[in-house]
Formats: sequence, C-alpha cells, structure tokens
Amino acid sequence: MPEVEFLPDGRRINARAGVTLLEAARQAKVAIRTRCSGGLGCLMCKVKIVGGAEGLSEPKQAEAAKLGALKGQGYRFACQARVTGQVTVELPEDPLKAAVRAQLKRQQEEEELW
Repeated sequence: MPEVEFLPDGRRINARAGVTLLEAARQAKVAIRTRCSGGLGCLMCKVKIVGGAEGLSEPKQAEAAKLGALKGQGYRFACQARVTGQVTVELPEDPLKAAVRAQLKRQQEEEELW
C-alpha cells in the first residue's frame, strides 16, 4: 500500500492506490483547504510535492493548464493528483495561522524597541 507523508506535521498514512491526495489527507485527518470538494473549481488545494513525485498520477490536461508555470516547480492540486506510490507532500501554511504568526512577530519587534 502506498504511503503518503504530509508536511510540516509529518503525519503519514497508508493510502489505497488510486485515491486523490485530498482523500488521503482526509483519511489522515490533515486539513487541506477546498471549497469545490474536488472538482478543480476553487484552486485552493494546491500542494507542493517534495518527494516521490513519481508516486502520483500524471497531471491531466485541465490540471496542467490551471497550474501553468507551477507545474514544473512540483505543485499539484490535491483533488486531482492520484496516489500510485510513496509520496511526500508539503501543505501551504493556513492563512489565519500566517496572520497570527506575522502579528506576533511585529509585537516582538516592537517590544525589542523599548
């Protein structure tokens, strides 16, 4: 059974061959943002493949077109990429967490001034 690892958490799951990365993430209880539930309509489930890209199906024409230049940089849409072997996926940082982190950093820099 193919293994999928989700970074930065390091959570791993043995996924059934043929499931999408989005389905594997749900099974692993890893949140990937999406609105269209897998129809390539919202473009929110973009992930970066950092290992084992050969463990995924080839991008179909629609996915490749929507990825554009990012296709050659290791990005895929989780709702379209199907697991065929071992793969490591890096998830983007949640926007809310990023905003909180940035605010905390600004606060820390202001405190250092005093």
